[in-house]
Order: sequence, then structure tokens, then C-alpha cells
Amino acid sequence: MSMEDTAAKPPPQSSLSLPWRTRIAVSVLSTVTDAACRKNGTVNRRLLSFVDFRNPPTAKSINGVASHDVVVDEARNLWFRVYVPTQHAGEDLPVIVFFHGGGFVFLAPDVLVYDAVCRRFARKVPAVVVSVNYRLAPEHRFPAQHDDCFDVLKFLDDEENRSKSLPENANLLRCFLAGDSAGGNLSHHVAQRACEFNFQRLKVIGVVAIQPFFGGEERTDSEIRLEGTPIVSIKRTDWIWNAFLPQGEGFNRDHPIINVSGPNAVEISKLDFPATMVVVAGFDALHDWQKRYYEWLKKSGKEVYLFEYPNMCHAFYIFPELPEAGQLIGQVKDFIHKVSSNVATL
Repeated sequence: MSMEDTAAKPPPQSSLSLPWRTRIAVSVLSTVTDAACRKNGTVNRRLLSFVDFRNPPTAKSINGVASHDVVVDEARNLWFRVYVPTQHAGEDLPVIVFFHGGGFVFLAPDVLVYDAVCRRFARKVPAVVVSVNYRLAPEHRFPAQHDDCFDVLKFLDDEENRSKSLPENANLLRCFLAGDSAGGNLSHHVAQRACEFNFQRLKVIGVVAIQPFFGGEERTDSEIRLEGTPIVSIKRTDWIWNAFLPQGEGFNRDHPIINVSGPNAVEISKLDFPATMVVVAGFDALHDWQKRYYEWLKKSGKEVYLFEYPNMCHAFYIFPELPEAGQLIGQVKDFIHKVSSNVATL
């Protein structure tokens, strides 16, 4: 399958159709999330703990993947989980630095769904995956999340840290930033910062933005038309942006950290911005913002690929029972192999 031919897409459906198992999971997730978001802008984390199931790291290989945790800064609870595909110990492997979704407010690398997703990436790409635990809003507002994620890159760029944290065959010259939703937002902005930083060993060569969480003051057609579809809604995203942004002049939804391609967009045409794949879904209310992001990268002269899932909703790929979830993993694999094939081995 070529990068341009992303497989024959099924014809768009008039309404979202999901298996009952997925519908139940989405319903529970949405109900608990809404209940945890208080009107005063705080989060009831005690309530979330009832559904926030966690997986410990596994020093012994399970299904071909072992994992361990590394602390970067204990004071701000900044750590990451490393996933190592044990059946590829002799191979030169790319490194995927992964940023989880959750609207900058929820979830973590050790939550069941993200632990499973990163295991699949490690095994199927294959790659060494570094999944970052960044600080969450509203307790920690922007730029805490973006600073934490960038600080992990700086940590890995130090040879002593790298040797203690990653296996020998992890090639930091083949570093990809990946994430879904809020993690897709983080992937873009951290990559942009990486373009302007002089790393000694690490080089970001690709971005995997899966349904990235962008927005703006405007209400787009997809936000209005798809109101009521799973996971994202105008009410929920407005609450999250208010929890995420600092209070003060200039901090509204047209800030470039949210409206990345909007009226205050950063000029990136002269930056050596890495190759990017953008994943969008037909029943994702954020669809229009994500398509604008793709068009903006293309207009800025960057290497960018669009992957469309017309019959899927936001966060579809975390549900392994959906065939499209497996298809996306395959497309990420193809993208990483294509981009990293142009880079020298260790």
C-alpha cells in the first residue's frame, strides 16, 4: 500500500454505526467524563478513579513486548513508560515518543487503553515506544503539558540518560512524535519546538497526528453538524479549553496553541518541519479543524499525508475490536518505514 493510496475507503454512511461493545464503552467514557467536569472548572479525580484502570510495567516480555518506567522529574511527576519489542533485539529500531489523548485533562500512559495501544505500536511497527506522563489541566495549565513533553526529548538527548532508559538498538536519529487528540496537538507543537533546538543526538523526522485536538473561536460545520456524536462536543471541548488555557489577555481559542492554522498561526514555511501524517474521521466533530491543519501544512510546503476514515468517530483506534483500528496501526507502520528508510542506521 503506497502512502498516497491509503486503501479503498468505504462509502460514507449517513449515521455512525458502531458495534455494541464499542457503543457501551464510549457511553460509559462520555458519562463519567461529563460527571467529573465540575461547573467551577475543576475535575473530580476521585470519581474518575472508579473507571481509571491502570497497568503496571512488565519487565518480562508479554506478547513480544516488555516495558519499564523512567522518572524524569519526580517533583512534577514527569515520567515515561518504555515499550521494547523483545523479538527485534538485534535490529536498528526507530523511537516513537507517544503523547496520550484526554483533552490535556484526563488519562495517562499506564491507563489500560494507552498501555495496549503503545504495546501494539511497539510490536507491529516495530519500534521502541516512549509514552509520556505529562502534567494535566486544570491543576497545571498551558504550557505545562508542552514543556513536559519537550523536556522528555531533552532528557533522552543526554547520552547517560539514553543509555539508562532505552535499549541499545533504539535509534534516536529516527525519532517520531505521535499522539491522538490532545497528543496530536502536542506532537505538532513539540515538533515545532524541536525544529528550533540544537539536539546533540536526537532528531525528530516524523509526526503522527491522530485526530489532533485543535479548535478556534469559530464554530465549524463539522462541530455543528456532528454535535451529539461520541467523545467530543462543543460543550465538552469548550470546558476543556477553558481548563487548559491560562486566564489573561490573548488567551482565547484563536491562540496558536489551539487554532494552529488560524489568524495567529506561527510561520513554519522556513522551518525544517518533519514529514507528517494526519488522521481524520468522518464522524469526528473536530474533522474540519484537522483538515485545515493538513491543508496548512501542505500550503506551507511540508511533506504531509492525509488518512481518512469516513465512517469512524473520535478516538476510534483505541478500540481494538474495530477493523479500522488495526488498519491505522498498519498505516502508521508504513509511514514510519517510509520516512525512516531515508535516515542512516546506528
